[in-house]
Amino acid sequence: MKEEKINIAIVDDHTLFRNGLAALMNEFEELNVIFSAGNGKEMQDILAKSLLPDIILMDINMPEMDGYKATAWLKENYPKIKVLALSMFDDEKAVIGMIKSGACGYVLKESKPREVLEAIQTIFSKGLYINELVSGKLLHSMANQKDAPLLSSREVEFLKLCCSELTYKEIADSMFVSPRTVDNYRESLFQKLNLKSRTGLVLYSIKNQLIQLQ
Repeated sequence: MKEEKINIAIVDDHTLFRNGLAALMNEFEELNVIFSAGNGKEMQDILAKSLLPDIILMDINMPEMDGYKATAWLKENYPKIKVLALSMFDDEKAVIGMIKSGACGYVLKESKPREVLEAIQTIFSKGLYINELVSGKLLHSMANQKDAPLLSSREVEFLKLCCSELTYKEIADSMFVSPRTVDNYRESLFQKLNLKSRTGLVLYSIKNQLIQLQ
């Protein structure tokens, strides 16, 4: 018996990219592309009269309604639909913004089709795609809170501030410590949590409910 296909949709304002990605994804027997849209507003109109997708591949920068607003709207109105953010660049601020809006992961637009398929399947089965930002060890600790590493109150405070728009220097000022001390907090958390980036820290904070999403 064949496994049920994963229904996906693509929201991106670049027509050639959107159509090309749809064609590539339709080549995988595991996937079924049910619609594509040029922005969040168009997505809203289509969802009102379309079969609902399991996962939407969402561009970030779009006219009328961008990826942040579209993802937040989906989280509010269609919480069962998962979002995989599409990023042109490895832009930490943009990726963090999408995750805070409700995205379950992200892939770069330059990724190979097989990598995109892997991300879709992972979100479908596990609810989160964490690629190189976070290791499987962290995914395990997210699923098993009792296994989470012990963090100091200052490290937790630093984690929460990492989820803001503040730079590391501004975080240091807010915590009334030196930039070097903030660097030490960051490196200690990278080691404890087996992370590699600020985006990973934000993912950890969200999944462990250290911050509340809007």
